[in-house]
Amino acid sequence: MDSREIALIKTKIEQNLAEILEIVSRAAAVSGRDADEIRVLAISKRQPVEVIEAAYRCGQLAFGESYVQEALPKTEYFHQYADIRWDMVGHIQSRKARQVAENFHAVHSVDSLKLADLLNKFRPAELPPLEVFLEVNIGDEDSKSGFQGSDHDDWAALLPVVRQILKMDRLNLVGLMAMPPLFLDPEASRPYFQKLRKLRDYLSSEVMEAKLSQLSAGTSADFEIAIEEGATIVRIGERLLGPRA
Repeated sequence: MDSREIALIKTKIEQNLAEILEIVSRAAAVSGRDADEIRVLAISKRQPVEVIEAAYRCGQLAFGESYVQEALPKTEYFHQYADIRWDMVGHIQSRKARQVAENFHAVHSVDSLKLADLLNKFRPAELPPLEVFLEVNIGDEDSKSGFQGSDHDDWAALLPVVRQILKMDRLNLVGLMAMPPLFLDPEASRPYFQKLRKLRDYLSSEVMEAKLSQLSAGTSADFEIAIEEGATIVRIGERLLGPRA
């Protein structure tokens, strides 16, 4: 990309970010929270480093990746940026657990105790504990991974999972992540976000030592509804960074 093209991209991202933060502020007010409590995670999969750097220059510091092989060259490219943050939001194969544990700040997609154990094993001692979220299949969809959480009967089965992860000293269990079924009307997602918040509250009340303060929920289509229902992290892709390659 030449300098003119990069400047145009930066200008567009500035506009997008301002619009998104306005929505975040409005939705936070609806839920009685401060907008500063909400973090926008820029989903940068299939985006070139020039676009990520343009977003960084606009003040966007947190980026989410879905594929380890694609993400690692990016984390290396930006290694000198001390304040940039990399979160893994995609499914992680067991053989990629070491690379994730060594190169990311957080994992939103912990979908098994086996994966949690591997991340704990491979997290370097010189780094802070890895922030992790339990991925919950809140809509009982066969196409999605995650712990079952669509029915109240499933919730009790998560209690031993939470207790076991809390014993892993290289992990910091901070919350839950979910993606509801895709609807044309964002309002249809609201009951799923409500259920996720209630599940978080249930786990926190049953496991007193758990500090599940975070809910990673909401994407470009429905993040305003997600924030109104308690989301603390929203995952925004093309609506912020523009069309993917």
